[in-house]
Amino acid sequence: MMNSAPGAPSARFQSSDDVEVAVVGAGQAGLAMGYFLARQGRRFVILERAGEIAPAWRERWDSLTLFTPRRYSALPGLPFPGDPDGYPTRDEVIAYLKRYAETFELPIELNSEIEKLERADDGSFRLELDGRTITADQVVVATGPFQTPYVPKLVEKLAGDVFQTHAVGYRRPDEVPEGTVLVVGGGNTGFQIAKELSATHKVVLSVSTRQKPLPQRVLGRDLFWWLTKARILDKTVDSRLGRKLSTRDTLIGSSPRELKKRYGVEVKPRIVDADGRTARLEDGSELEVDAIIWATGYRPDYAWIKLPIFDEDGRLRHRRGVTDMPGLCFLGLTWQHTRGSALIGWVKDDAEFIVERIAQPQQSKAQPAAETPVGAGAPAQGRPPERM
Repeated sequence: MMNSAPGAPSARFQSSDDVEVAVVGAGQAGLAMGYFLARQGRRFVILERAGEIAPAWRERWDSLTLFTPRRYSALPGLPFPGDPDGYPTRDEVIAYLKRYAETFELPIELNSEIEKLERADDGSFRLELDGRTITADQVVVATGPFQTPYVPKLVEKLAGDVFQTHAVGYRRPDEVPEGTVLVVGGGNTGFQIAKELSATHKVVLSVSTRQKPLPQRVLGRDLFWWLTKARILDKTVDSRLGRKLSTRDTLIGSSPRELKKRYGVEVKPRIVDADGRTARLEDGSELEVDAIIWATGYRPDYAWIKLPIFDEDGRLRHRRGVTDMPGLCFLGLTWQHTRGSALIGWVKDDAEFIVERIAQPQQSKAQPAAETPVGAGAPAQGRPPERM
């Protein structure tokens, strides 16, 4: 690993099977948490099921570019290199996160998929891995919002020779067969993939709900400069504006009008049925397709957590990531506290909040979390750790 920067927190100790804090996930949320834990000198480990850090970023398409400038895309303690007003690519983000882990010597264990998380009789947590058990006083689940790709059941009605992939499996246009491509999903992911494919394919975008288009730049300034100055990103999910914003997604740097005029992509309503190579849309029209890209988002997968922290609908109960199970917190959720909770440049705010609760476990126990279901009001449409 690289040497730590002068004055930077460092975790120069061997992680073991008995730790104070176990962090699940080595993406941006897990690394930010590791930074603060190391600064406190805590004995912790970051467990990542993949063979490399930041797996969610590695699964994104090759040309992905963030819509947050570099100055707003850094984790605590390490600026994002390059032009601060430029927009980093997927590969730059991966390289940055790798460098971040090395700079602060974070104790990350790869290929460590957790099969079960449960509470021991003494109040500690047991994390069951393949042939191994880790015990921890406290656990932070930092797996983020991009866990299980979601596709509707009607995929089964399409002919076997129709090329289909979720956005997580899309990499570049030359991997998609020639002909008509239906991109399903009206979030930033769907719009960006539709734009890229339009240069080589006939593309139709299926949108189930209308999103609010916002320009990437306003009066010569990036949108996030204005949002930061206006403190819009500080509005919490409990505020009046936050409740309103959390029920809708926004398109940044894209719009249906631009997609049609500049890229020649037709925008149609949601897909409601399919038969063979025919997709039927909500307006009654039909489309013969050669390929479908499902930009239909993700669903959480917490089946491995064997603890009573979910409501009757299976949704996580928490308040700003703090559950009513003392010692168990979550980080990196969409609208966990603010619009920035799942964004790379703002996840540090929730991470710092969580680490303060970890530093005072007795105080956390004395203040049970209110029941705020994860993703309550947030759209199901997937977004890159908006990442995109």
